Amino acid sequence: MKPLKTTSGGGNAVEVRGLAKQFGETRALDGVDLQVSQGTVLGVLGPNGAGKTTLVRILSTLIRPDAGTARVAGYDVLAQPRQLRRVIGLTGQYASVDEKLSGRENLYMIGRLLDLSRKQARARADEMLERFSLTEAARRPAMQYSGGMRRRLDLAASMIGRPAVLYLDEPTTGLDPRTRNEVWEEVQRMVADGATVLLTTQYMEEAEQLADELTVIDRGRVIAEGRIDALKAKVGGRTLRITPGDRAELPLMVAALAQAGLDGIAGATADEAEGAVYVPIVSDEQLTAVVGLLGSHGFSIAGIGTHLPSLDEVFLALTGQKTAEANELEVAA
Repeated sequence: MKPLKTTSGGGNAVEVRGLAKQFGETRALDGVDLQVSQGTVLGVLGPNGAGKTTLVRILSTLIRPDAGTARVAGYDVLAQPRQLRRVIGLTGQYASVDEKLSGRENLYMIGRLLDLSRKQARARADEMLERFSLTEAARRPAMQYSGGMRRRLDLAASMIGRPAVLYLDEPTTGLDPRTRNEVWEEVQRMVADGATVLLTTQYMEEAEQLADELTVIDRGRVIAEGRIDALKAKVGGRTLRITPGDRAELPLMVAALAQAGLDGIAGATADEAEGAVYVPIVSDEQLTAVVGLLGSHGFSIAGIGTHLPSLDEVFLALTGQKTAEANELEVAA
């Protein structure tokens, strides 16, 4: 098999400009721009119907955009679809393997379709079966696999050709926590080997675990992008949490901060249940000013720390919708 073309080191493995797609009256994508650096994971977040799967289908050459351009691993999605298909892998929300074939037969067949020799296809199939803990079930028809096993087989199938770019479209939907962790470990292993991953997900824990950067899409448009900490800071900033040595000082601390009128400091609140004062801050200078003020008033401080809003809170602030993860927890409760 000929070596696959990839982008040069340090460049972008995926470049999208002005991508648009309409289905009837529905505008699935409305001028999407994004880029994914080689050897990284871009998490694409968005509520149901935001356009995430449409984006993946276009970048996989499964559908054509109405407008815009896209290059993946150096290939133009519209002008070079055949070459592009040889350097990408795709795992959708549902297993796409042939249920009547065994796990090994599925992987062997895909290897042959990718122009691996019989010997190479058998070796690669066995390698992926072992990597995904499917060796014992290799001869069983895929229809006899559990949901988690089928998902692992589907991932193995997408990786048979050692893709330069891998699309994971909500890959862990419906999986139990243990299997989800196994999928995450395999994705991290691939990226360590140089692959680039575009991950769509509604699980914030998954995005935090895997993604180097995030792009948030809503109603077909990119509404936010950047590193996770930067998005958290942009949406909610940092909150300073101060635990006094004496709970009775909680209201006194809040009153002292309110009276001081420190520049940019507003909205200090006391949480009686947690025994802490919370102060929104945007800079290290404000943190120093708050701590200095409380010290000058003689308050005893048992603990101090800062935290950013959760990614769930960021998602809700940006889209006005709860994540699938938050909804699952709400239903369980």
